[in-house]
Amino acid sequence: MTPLSLGIETMGGVMSSVIRRNTTIPAGAKEMFTTYVDGQTGVDIHILQGERELAKDNRSLARFRLKVPPLPAGVPRIEVTFLIDANGILNVLAKDMRTGQSQSIEVKPSYGLSDSEVEKMIEDSFKFASDDISARKLIEARLDAGALITTTEKSLLEGGHLIASDNIAATRAALAALSTAKDGADARAIRARMADLEQAAKPLTVALLNDSLTKGLQGKKVSEVT
Repeated sequence: MTPLSLGIETMGGVMSSVIRRNTTIPAGAKEMFTTYVDGQTGVDIHILQGERELAKDNRSLARFRLKVPPLPAGVPRIEVTFLIDANGILNVLAKDMRTGQSQSIEVKPSYGLSDSEVEKMIEDSFKFASDDISARKLIEARLDAGALITTTEKSLLEGGHLIASDNIAATRAALAALSTAKDGADARAIRARMADLEQAAKPLTVALLNDSLTKGLQGKKVSEVT
């Protein structure tokens, strides 16, 4: 069985496990990932081993880079496949589902790792579990908040003229509150301000949707849309 979990580092320095500890080998698993920044031309695949929530607290096994075309964040679909054979050899394949381009690497996770080191890594995962989970939740909340802020600001630029001035003011106030909370260390407060922003931006979201539908229906006959 796999003595420790195997996974990759994701945005914010978090470990995403692909094959869990104590999985019977041979084994395989796939996960789908995407980009976080607009226009990325490559995705770094950092392979990790361990039980901690953050990448820095786990064992680094290997790294490689998959080239991707520059697209808006969230559009690329990167499929990462982990295959570990009966000899304990791990093959990691990353594939861009849009272009078909792929990159792979082969490593031996057990190389240079003693039984006592494995036991310590497992013990540490229990010892620091509470702090690790809190740190992960904060990182994820900040990332989600950043994405929501970016999306809302773009929507205001595109559709601010479609809503009343008081709706714009309410949305901007909620944006400012979320930006302040995002710099803090309270994940719950960040999530609460995200909910406030989503509520404040509802008129903008509805206005943009209606505008898009209206433009899409212009010049079409009834028979073409029924």
